[in-house]
Amino acid sequence: MEKNRTATEFLHIGNRLLDWYKNNARDLPFRQTKDPYKIWICEIVFQQTRINQGLNHYNNFIKRFPDIKTLAEAGENEVLLYWKGLGYYSRAINIHKAAKQIMNDHQGVFPSLYEDILKLKGVGKYTAAAVSSICFGGRLPAVDGNFYRVLSRFFADDFDVSNSRAFTYFSELATLVMPENVGDFNQAMMDLGSEICKPKNPLCEECPISGECLAFSLQKTSDYPVKTKKTKAENLSLIYYFIHREGQFLIHQRPDDFIWKKLFEFPSSLPSEMERFVTGSKIINHKLTHKNLTIEIVNVEVSSEKVWNDFIIENQYLITDVEGSHEKSFPKPLENYIQNSLKD
Repeated sequence: MEKNRTATEFLHIGNRLLDWYKNNARDLPFRQTKDPYKIWICEIVFQQTRINQGLNHYNNFIKRFPDIKTLAEAGENEVLLYWKGLGYYSRAINIHKAAKQIMNDHQGVFPSLYEDILKLKGVGKYTAAAVSSICFGGRLPAVDGNFYRVLSRFFADDFDVSNSRAFTYFSELATLVMPENVGDFNQAMMDLGSEICKPKNPLCEECPISGECLAFSLQKTSDYPVKTKKTKAENLSLIYYFIHREGQFLIHQRPDDFIWKKLFEFPSSLPSEMERFVTGSKIINHKLTHKNLTIEIVNVEVSSEKVWNDFIIENQYLITDVEGSHEKSFPKPLENYIQNSLKD
């Protein structure tokens, strides 16, 4: 796009978006509050989760942890349990750490400055800008995928959104259309990108700014945004041993590294003396954002009480059953396996 354009040329676009948002804003529970804690939680929940998929999870999480103090004082496993079903569990670990950070560094009061919000564990520039603008009148665009898509189409701008400078570039572009009320503008852009300016099959006829959208006028909306860099998914193989006896099975908690941080899992090794109890195995394919997992789960039905007890004591595994597993957080493929494994 031409670099000599000024904000005055496009300010009416931002105001038009505000008018559209006033009449078309999605009726969401976190839209009825300016509580920075709740806005922060909703931004983290919906980073990797669609609104319709995550809304019940958000409501349940807020009901159990209604404020920073409650969240900070909760045990990590309980926080993970209430995050169950949302995936990307490192988000839950980070908000728990951030809540403690707020209690320690800000006397339990959510910080109001963008720079201080950005220092919270797990908070990036987008989330800090969103909370700052919605709750405290901050004047920074909350640039995310919606901004990239709307702005690149509106200006028919071919700047590569996978470029390391994309956030800065589109933040500057956003200021050209950004009105006085930045909080509502950021939310308007979120709703526009989610409901109208969709990645595929955008509803241009319903868009309040399509009349001046260059990509629409050129009939090239599918060409934007431009993204050339693709992250190749890594292939990863895992093996687990589902070691069980009389309706109970063995688990332990993952460390705070690699995938599925702090979730519970089955043992990943089996001593040679227990190989005689193997009755079969199952292969499960599972996709993560940047990993293609091939998971082999070996079924080990232990008939010897002594071998069972000795193995548990030696390795300090936890014992649970299907009902007890509901109180812990497992990776989705293991959770599904549990629910189908011990059916009579």
